[in-house]
Amino acid sequence: MSEQTPSIVELQARWDKIRVANVYDTLDSMGYPNQCLDLGIRPIFPHQHLAGHVITLRGSASQIPRGEEAGDWTGDYFDKAVQAMYPGCAVVIECGGELHAGKFGEMTSWALQQGGARGIVLDSYIRDYLGLEVIPNFTTCARGTSPIESASRWRMNAINVPIAMPGTVTARVRVNPGDWIIGEADGVIVVPQQIAMEALVKAEKLEAEEQGMREDVAKGMSFTDAYKKWGRA
Repeated sequence: MSEQTPSIVELQARWDKIRVANVYDTLDSMGYPNQCLDLGIRPIFPHQHLAGHVITLRGSASQIPRGEEAGDWTGDYFDKAVQAMYPGCAVVIECGGELHAGKFGEMTSWALQQGGARGIVLDSYIRDYLGLEVIPNFTTCARGTSPIESASRWRMNAINVPIAMPGTVTARVRVNPGDWIIGEADGVIVVPQQIAMEALVKAEKLEAEEQGMREDVAKGMSFTDAYKKWGRA
């Protein structure tokens, strides 16, 4: 009998145990060195960790007159996004260059979390710092927070299409629906879906080696001996 394919929830739990530096080292060794997003994008609560199966959104700056029309900042894309959520996913948003507004916030993030999302990644700002902090099992990665309302300044225009996020060692990082996104205080990395399973197995091996070295050094083994044993530094 063939092995059963792991579910997204099972894979998410495995990715959630991998440190971002080990994800980067794994991808680098596999010939994918350019997967790190701009280092200005990271969890706004530094001790949180994000791992999720990507749903993409795209938006752009849009000057909408204040008034009745201004409330329709999403068209129906926010409803579509909420309906697209599933356990173990994460939402990655290309914001289209609008520089100041908080694109999502506490309540919209609750809606994503209730659909199963483990977090959100934006190449811009988000609102409601204090509210975001208490959403359970949900990690927010952004450039920071802003009080500025997005309704008259920005709107969504696509869901689950390929997007381009600003990179660190390359100008742009392509993000496709179905990729994996891993983030923590060191930064945020995209794992292409076509190599994700191989990368996960290799990253788990690195993680185990590093943990072994960490434990041996904590017990008093010299760095030199631990490095000879585990090969991680």
